[in-house]
Formats: sequence, C-alpha cells, structure tokens
Amino acid sequence: MNIAVDEKTAVQDEQAHTRNPHRKRHLLLLGGAVLLIAAVVFGVYWMTVGRYLEQTDDAYVRADWIPISPKVSGYVAEVMVEDDQPVKAGDVLVRIEDRDYQARLAQARAELAETQASVAAQEANMKVTDSLIAQQKAGVDQAQAHARSVAAELRRASLDQRRYEGLVRDHAASAQRLETAAVRYSQATAAVEIANAMQRQQDTRLTVAVTRRQLAQASLQQQIARRSQAEAQLNLATHALEDTLIRSPIDGVVGQRKVRTRQYVAPGLPLLAVVPVQQAYVVANYKETQLRDMRVGQPVAISVDSYSGRKLKGHVVSFSPGSGAVFALLPSDNATGNFTKIVQRFPVKIVIDEHDEGGPILPGMSVITTVDTRPANQGVAHD
Repeated sequence: MNIAVDEKTAVQDEQAHTRNPHRKRHLLLLGGAVLLIAAVVFGVYWMTVGRYLEQTDDAYVRADWIPISPKVSGYVAEVMVEDDQPVKAGDVLVRIEDRDYQARLAQARAELAETQASVAAQEANMKVTDSLIAQQKAGVDQAQAHARSVAAELRRASLDQRRYEGLVRDHAASAQRLETAAVRYSQATAAVEIANAMQRQQDTRLTVAVTRRQLAQASLQQQIARRSQAEAQLNLATHALEDTLIRSPIDGVVGQRKVRTRQYVAPGLPLLAVVPVQQAYVVANYKETQLRDMRVGQPVAISVDSYSGRKLKGHVVSFSPGSGAVFALLPSDNATGNFTKIVQRFPVKIVIDEHDEGGPILPGMSVITTVDTRPANQGVAHD
C-alpha cells in the first residue's frame, strides 16, 4: 500500500517538474513583451513629447506686493485693517490725526482769499489808470487843437501887421491901426507860447499816467503771482489733509502690519504691505542649457508643492536679461586662475492663466514648472 502511494507521488513530482520550465518560459516571454511594449511606448513618448519638456523645481510663486508708507507725519488715530485682511483699491488702511492739517488748510484758504482781494484791488486800479490815460489823451488832443488855433491866429496877426506897415508907408492907414496890429501880433505870439506850454504839460501828464499804469500792471502781476502761490499752498494743504487717510493702491491682502494706534509715523516709514494675491506669478530659475528652445508664450504646467496633485496652467512671459550671478550683491569675477565653469540659471517669468477652486496660491510657495517647447506649442505641457 505504501509502495503504491510513493509511486503516485513520484509521478506527480515528475509531472510538476515537467510543467515548471514551460511556465517560467511563458512568464519570461510575457515579461519581455511587456518590457518591449513599455520601451516602445516610452520611446515614442520621448521622441514626440518628452524631449521637448523642460522642467525645474527651482521655482517659486512671486507677487509685486506694495509697501505702504505715509506721505505726511503725525500720530496714528486709527488702524482700519487687521492682519491678513482682504482689501480693495481705495479702502482706508490707516488714519492719521488731521487737526493740524485742518488748520493749515484753513490758513491756506485765508491767504488765498487775501491775495484774491489784492488782485481785485489792483485790477480796479488798472481801470482807474486806464481812465486817466484816456482823459489825458483827450487833454493832449485838446491842447494840440488849441495850439493849431493860436498858430493860425498868429499867422493872421503877422499878415495884418505887414499889411498895415505897407499902408502906413503909403499913408493909406493911420499909425494907430499899425500899433493895434502889432499888439495883436504880440498877443498871438504869447498865445502860441502858452499853447505850446500847455501841450507839453498835457504830454507830461500823459507820460505820468502811462508810467502809473505800468506800475499798476507790475503790481497786478505781483499780486497774481501771490495768488498762484496761495493756490499752490491751498492745493498742498488739501493734499496733505487727504494724505492723512492712507488708502490701498490695489486689491490685495494686508501683510506685515507693523503700525499701531498712537504711533508717531513719518514719511517713508513702512507701516504694512498689500499683497496682490490674485496677481501672483511664478519665477522659475532654469539652467542656461534648458533655454535653447524656450520662447515667450509657450505653455507651462505648474505643480504646487503645497497641494499634492494640483496642477495649474500658465505661459512664459519673459526672460531675465541676466543670470542670478550678474545681479548678485557680490558678482563673481571669473578672471582668476582658479576658474571653475558652473552652469548658470536664468529667471523665467511665468504667468498663471487661471486659478482653480483650490487653496490660495501665495507668494513664496515652491512649485515645479514644466515648459512645453514643442514647435508651435502643440499640445499641453506634462509633468
């Protein structure tokens, strides 16, 4: 009985040994086929897509945040925002006490009113001097007309005197008539001299009136200049009062809030920052050997380290004009005997095309960027 069982077991073992080499051969062939197919697929992918993808993990999210500083000095009356608070452009962030600036504005308005009154007075004076000039011109015209009249009378008196002299010589007129004609001639001569003197007097008065107008014109210009200065002072006072309300220049989120109530602030002192989170972009530092086929406008796949599996789309916007070493605080000097060639990196700016519904993309986050450099940017970039 035991002999029969042993023979049966031996037969089964022999059959198993016969099947195992066939199974192993089938497994090896199947594995080889799978590897071959994978190699072919990978090769096709590499030739058509993979070799065109340039990837780097030296990439970070950036944003052009704006430090907020006051334009005027004073004590902080109220801080209107909290840490990490979203704000809109034009929202009041900080309010500075404005009592002194209100007083300066009232003073500037009073000075402007004073200069405006002075300008009005000088303009009235100009009108008076213009009237005096017109009056003097009429007086000059009158004096000239009178001078012409007495000159004509002098000519007539001179002719009468010469005529009576001839008549007296011919004994056709009496000596008394000649004496009368001589007296009239003398009177006409004196009248001419008086008229000429009056004409010179009127001319002098006209010159004086014109000079007074020039002085009035100069004074008016001076008052107008003072008025312009007062208007400028009023504008400065108005702007200073408006600047006591520190407003947000852009939409964003408040960060680095250092300002506190009753703190004394001065122009240029950083109070807080406004970060435009929705305008965040990516700066990827690619090796110089990866830039050969990169062009502006090529699509980029962005993987954010903070959100595993989250993918964003973007495109290349610009390339830095120099490597990071060029703009370093202490740029390297390669003209030395111990030179070692190091591959440089160039910052590439990438704009995020759209934000999904996931968590916020904040400046400083690490990302992995993959630029699709295929001709005509065909397809979408892959990891």
